[in-house]
Amino acid sequence: MCDHAKPCAAPDGAGGSRRRRLWELPTNCHCPIIGVCLSLGQLRRLVDKVAVVPVQGDDYDVHVWAVHECANRNALSDLLQRTLDERFAAVVRRFRAARDGAAVTALWRDAVEQGDVAGAFWAALTHPRTDLPRLEAIVRDMHMIQHQAGAAVRVDLSRYAALQKEKAALAAELDQTRDKAARALDAKAKEVARQADVESQLRAELAARDAVIDGLRRDLASLQAALPDLRDRERLRERVDELEARERALASRMAELRQRLSCERQAVLAQANVPVPVAPPVPVRARLDLADKTVLCVGGRSGNVPNYRDLLEREGARFMHHDGGLEQASDLLDTSLAAADLVICQTGCISHQAYWRVKDFCKRTGKRCLFVDNPSTSSLSSCLRHAGEPVAS
Repeated sequence: MCDHAKPCAAPDGAGGSRRRRLWELPTNCHCPIIGVCLSLGQLRRLVDKVAVVPVQGDDYDVHVWAVHECANRNALSDLLQRTLDERFAAVVRRFRAARDGAAVTALWRDAVEQGDVAGAFWAALTHPRTDLPRLEAIVRDMHMIQHQAGAAVRVDLSRYAALQKEKAALAAELDQTRDKAARALDAKAKEVARQADVESQLRAELAARDAVIDGLRRDLASLQAALPDLRDRERLRERVDELEARERALASRMAELRQRLSCERQAVLAQANVPVPVAPPVPVRARLDLADKTVLCVGGRSGNVPNYRDLLEREGARFMHHDGGLEQASDLLDTSLAAADLVICQTGCISHQAYWRVKDFCKRTGKRCLFVDNPSTSSLSSCLRHAGEPVAS
């Protein structure tokens, strides 16, 4: 503070009700009032308003000049009085309720404990119930508060410097973390894009597979609609194959029994001295030549058509087939009959109309026709074996 050695003069009007003015306070009060109640920027602006010639020097010079001007009433002291009253009007009103010096001291102590001393300092010094001893006590309190504040500022500045260093380190660490996070985010975005591409490819493959499955289902439905009795036909074909195998076994057994019967008959006749009748010779038939011949097979089971084809093509023939008017047009039958060299009529599996058309056509044209009662491959093979011309022995 300025002018520490000057004693405090007795305040005027200590027993009245009017608040003291700035220039009425002891001179040792001016320095703490200017230093605590106004910032340096505010003080310089106020000084510049009333100074005829701008005050030269630094902030300390401005402070000293203002303290000096407060000793008397003048333009600056009046301006400072009005400014401080306006700035701390609420605090002044609160202190106005104090009816004696003890109440003023109590309000001052509360302000010190709360750490808000600038307005309380101005209101307490200018209060009409503040006598000289209390004024000196308040000034001493403010003097120590300023020392403590200065020490705290020095500690805060040291702490501030440490915090600045810590802030710089944390800022550098934050930048590194941000860079790392940005790289990780970029890698994640690329991975997400790659996963999206894979997902799109898988979806396309799945759609293609579903399309194939739908197509196969439609084909299966079409086949099932076209062949509603397919399973029944398969069961019947298996049954026919079983019957044919049984027929072959019975024929073999019958031939074996006939052979045994013939041997036993000859033995009986030999014992009775009865001449053994000579069996007429079995006519030998030449093999039916089908090489380069067109053979038309009319009727038969649709499932045996590939077997008919294989059997005839092994004999060198060109195979043709007509189902006898079941599904194929009957008008095509005459054309097929005209193109054939040999006709095989499956009488067991043909319509009556087709049967009579085949028989009538072959009779009129003299074309050879073989009639097969059983529409099986073995029956067709047996018919072909016995269809050759007899050969003299």
